[in-house]
Amino acid sequence: MSEVMSYAYAVARDADGTLGDALSGLPGVADEPLHLVRGGGGGDVVVAVSPVPAQDFGEAALRRHLEDLDWLESVARAHHGVIEALAERATVLPLRLATVYLDDDRVRGMIDASHDAFSERLADLAAHVEWGVKIYVEAPAAAESPAAPPAEQDAAPGRAYLRQRRAQRSAREDTYREAQRAAERVEAAARGYAVDRVQHRPQQGELARGPGENVSNDAYLVPADRAESFRTEVAGAAEGLAGVRVEVTGPWAPYSFAAPPEEPAERAAP
Repeated sequence: MSEVMSYAYAVARDADGTLGDALSGLPGVADEPLHLVRGGGGGDVVVAVSPVPAQDFGEAALRRHLEDLDWLESVARAHHGVIEALAERATVLPLRLATVYLDDDRVRGMIDASHDAFSERLADLAAHVEWGVKIYVEAPAAAESPAAPPAEQDAAPGRAYLRQRRAQRSAREDTYREAQRAAERVEAAARGYAVDRVQHRPQQGELARGPGENVSNDAYLVPADRAESFRTEVAGAAEGLAGVRVEVTGPWAPYSFAAPPEEPAERAAP
């Protein structure tokens, strides 16, 4: 195995040959300099690449490192920083985190093999951005159960506990019904703006941040000139709904929509 490998960030179109300027001085993963790889047949489809040490990004090393959250966060930060810098200049197809090739020639071969599909997808996504929309439920604590009559207090000490459990269950069910209403509002609002939608699994564990339980985690593809209107309308979907929060993030490069339609959406991670 060579001492260095090629880490690929995103596919883009460099029609006027100036896209490399967006990478000037920007560090990539492992603080390595960035460059563009163009297909062997020419054309304007390019991939942003940087060298990375094989000892850290070879197959076995990657398996070990992907269990190290600090290492993973560092790589993810650099990965997304490069993609966002490119997205300010051009339409991009973000590649999955830790997409690594043996060398630039392998990257060039990948471009040549998929050139037409890349060109078509870049055209589809031009002038569009991605918004993330998450719905959280924060179930309220059940109200204090009313005191049992004196005659019942000693005879049935478990009744108060059962009443409180029923109240908690009822409060939780009410909150989930409100979350469903919020989801319906989000869908109705998004229908007027979004041209595509990807439903991701709700986040749990280390990925779930902030209070409450994430019950919906969707991505919407929206024309860039309608992005702020989309954000404003969708962000208000939880208004008046107790225990429900809608979080709107973006605009992002189209991470969730980078794969061609016939490929699984999971190939791109928002």
